Amino acid sequence: MSSQGTPAAGDKKGVWAALRRPSGRYSMLGLISVGFVAGVLFWGSFNASMEASNSMEFCISCHEMRQNIYEEYRKTAHYANPSGVRATCADCHVPRDWGHKLVRKVLSVRELYGKLAGTIDTKEKFEAKRLEMARIEWARMRASDSRECRNCHSYESMNLEGQQQRGRKQHELALRDGQTCIECHKGVAHKKPDGMTEEDAGA
Repeated sequence: MSSQGTPAAGDKKGVWAALRRPSGRYSMLGLISVGFVAGVLFWGSFNASMEASNSMEFCISCHEMRQNIYEEYRKTAHYANPSGVRATCADCHVPRDWGHKLVRKVLSVRELYGKLAGTIDTKEKFEAKRLEMARIEWARMRASDSRECRNCHSYESMNLEGQQQRGRKQHELALRDGQTCIECHKGVAHKKPDGMTEEDAGA
């Protein structure tokens, strides 16, 4: 300060410098705030894209799925039934819990490669690859103990007495032997591929 009580030129520069350069505490708070907002935006966008890719519209947006798998699925009880409960593509092919879902989404990148490479872009190509694709999915379901099937079906909730005799016997044996759903229920939503071996049918 000068002797007349007004700030000296040097003092003015010091005040402006302090205003332009906030303290370390405020800088860290600003950085944390920006990081938090960015994290929320990233997570929201990422989660929204994950859920969007689970929709039926997304799954049948390419003609390979719409013209082949979708048309078969529409004729099954998973699409239309007396109870009005519909299982979508994601219900059967995408895990619900976050960890397994993320792994499934990452692995599905190979399916995008198949789309870009045109490996199943005609009916003939699709049928030629059907058994190979089915085996991959059957193996995935066996490895997870038919986890996605069990989101809706479980031995514990079955009324075996209300089932037809053959179905009741098969479920009793499966329960006793620890079998998983896909071992007996291939072809419940899509037709069985040509060329299946005995191992495919019984595995």
